[in-house]
Amino acid sequence: MRIGPYQLRNNLVVAPMAGVTDRPFRQLCKAMGAGMAVSEMVSSNSLLWGSDKTRRRANHDGEVEPISVQIAGADPKMMAEAAKYNVDNGAQIIDINMGCPAKKICNVMAGSALLKNEELVGSILDAVVNAVEVPVTLKIRTGWDTESRNAVRIAKIAVEAGIQALAIHGRTRACGYSGEAEYDTIREVKSRISIPVIANGDINSPEKAKHVLEKTGADALMIGRAAQGRPWIFREVSHYLETGEHLPSPEVSEIHAVLKAHLADLYAFYGEETGVRVARKHISWYTKGLAGSAQFRHSMNQLQSCLEQVEHIDRFFLELGEKGRRLIYAEDEKWAA
Repeated sequence: MRIGPYQLRNNLVVAPMAGVTDRPFRQLCKAMGAGMAVSEMVSSNSLLWGSDKTRRRANHDGEVEPISVQIAGADPKMMAEAAKYNVDNGAQIIDINMGCPAKKICNVMAGSALLKNEELVGSILDAVVNAVEVPVTLKIRTGWDTESRNAVRIAKIAVEAGIQALAIHGRTRACGYSGEAEYDTIREVKSRISIPVIANGDINSPEKAKHVLEKTGADALMIGRAAQGRPWIFREVSHYLETGEHLPSPEVSEIHAVLKAHLADLYAFYGEETGVRVARKHISWYTKGLAGSAQFRHSMNQLQSCLEQVEHIDRFFLELGEKGRRLIYAEDEKWAA
């Protein structure tokens, strides 16, 4: 798939996730086979641009191209300024957030709340597209609630504004992350517009990825929660789509190495205090469902230093490796075998 001048190496995209898709996670997912990774959202409020959090989110040192940065807000002028700020700091693609269902975002009429105001949607898209020379993409949901699905109308507004790719999470804002994703709605949008469409929602296995591509006719897939603690899902999906065959599940030793490398990047990126805190959720995701992991995670949350975390992980995976070489996945649970 191509977005502006950027030809992606495949059609797999890492979904933007607040507090998750920082630079270390994006780099890891790209190394594991993702064709593109979208950053966690950056506020359009210029008062926040000097904060440590925003500076980290604008840090793309060493990141594999293309660098896609998501911005969020409800004021066209501020969104345009945020787009220019991020382009000046290395963004090669600007993504606009109109899909986040979080209350703190919707309460200020940003994220998916914007879907209730189609005129404002058009104004924001026009302002951002006209403010920067790089491609602009858009992430939406199918509507605000099941009584007001307007993804097709929003998609047409996006095309008219010059948006170059559209990602759709197949749920309304009211649905949150519950229920089944609406692949039929994504398919309808794809049939009505000419720009690339990226399908998002419930893609958690190679088979599901193939099903969603066939069901929606989408140009690409966006994977979010299924990659948490399992970044190798991108190489698994890519291989399956290309060959129809499954890759072997990763060995315990590889997962141990991937986790330790990920943690080292987090510590370097955030510093020890914040790095240890951010690492806890990733460690939990990597070890979810493994034998003895409940007690391991409980004790992990008590540790206060990088060294303690790494030593604890080494002991856990040494014991796990003695039980088997690989981790087997079934129904989103994993165990040694």
